Amino acid sequence: MPSLIDIRRRIRSVKNTEQITKAMKMVSAAKLRRAQDRVIASRPYGALLRRVLSDVAMAAGTDESAAVDPFLARRPEQRILLVLITSDKGLAGAFNSNLIKGAERFIAEHASAAVRMELIGRKGRDFFRKRGAVISGEHVGLAAKVSYADSAAIARKAMDLYRAGEIDAVYLIYNEFKSVISQKLTLDPVLPVEMPAAAAPVDYIYEQPPTELLESLLPRYVEMEFYRALLESTAAEHAARMTAMEAATSNAGEMIDKLTLYMNRVRQASITKEIIEVVSGAAAAE
Repeated sequence: MPSLIDIRRRIRSVKNTEQITKAMKMVSAAKLRRAQDRVIASRPYGALLRRVLSDVAMAAGTDESAAVDPFLARRPEQRILLVLITSDKGLAGAFNSNLIKGAERFIAEHASAAVRMELIGRKGRDFFRKRGAVISGEHVGLAAKVSYADSAAIARKAMDLYRAGEIDAVYLIYNEFKSVISQKLTLDPVLPVEMPAAAAPVDYIYEQPPTELLESLLPRYVEMEFYRALLESTAAEHAARMTAMEAATSNAGEMIDKLTLYMNRVRQASITKEIIEVVSGAAAAE
C-alpha cells in the first residue's frame, strides 16, 4: 500500500497537469475563434470563384478549353502528388493519426502509381520521413500564421510539376472544419481541375475571349484550394486540441477525486490501526 506522502505527491502532480491542460484549452479556444472567422470568411469567396469558373468554362467550351489549358487535360494517373496537411504539434486527439492513416490508405490504393508527397506540418513529415516515403517538399510552421503567399507558393510548385508532365494528378488530404467537436477527413482532387456543374449559367459580357479568361482563372482557383485547405486544417486542429484538452482536464479532475478518496481511506485505516495499538497496549499493561 502506498504511503500518504506518495499519494499526496501524486495528487499534486495531477493537479499541475490539470492546470496545464486547462490553460492549453483556453489558448486553443482563443486561436479557434480567429481561425474559424477566417474559414467562414473564405468559404463564400471560394464558392463564388468556383461558380464563375464553371460559367467561364461553359462559355469557352469544355473540349476547346481542355485542349488549350494544361490544367484541364486528363492523363492516366501514373505519377501522383499527394499533399498532406498535418499539424506541427501534438496533443490534439486523433487529428494527426487519422490523416496519416488516410494518406497510407491512399498510397495503398494507388500502389500501381508512383506517389510522391508534399508534406505540410511536422507530424506528417516526421512520420513519413522515417518510413522512406518519396518526399518532394517539406513545410513546417505554416499553421502558426496562415498566409496566402505561403500556400500559393506550394500550389504554384504543384502546377509547375503538372504543367511539365512530371506528375499526372494532385490530391489534397486534410481535416475539414465542421464544428468544435467534428472534423472531417477530406481528400480533394486538385489537378486536373474538375469543372463544377453550373446550375443556371450567367450571361456575362466578356471583354476578352473566355479561353484567355479561363487560363488566368485556373491558377487562381488552384491557389485558392490550397489556401482554403490550410485554413480548414488550422481551424480543425485548434478545435481538436481544445476538445482533447477539455477531456484531459475532466479526466484529471476525476483522478484527483479518486486519489483524494483513496488517501482519506488510507489515513483513516492508519488512524484506526494506531488506536487499536494504543488500546491493545493499555489492555496489556493492566
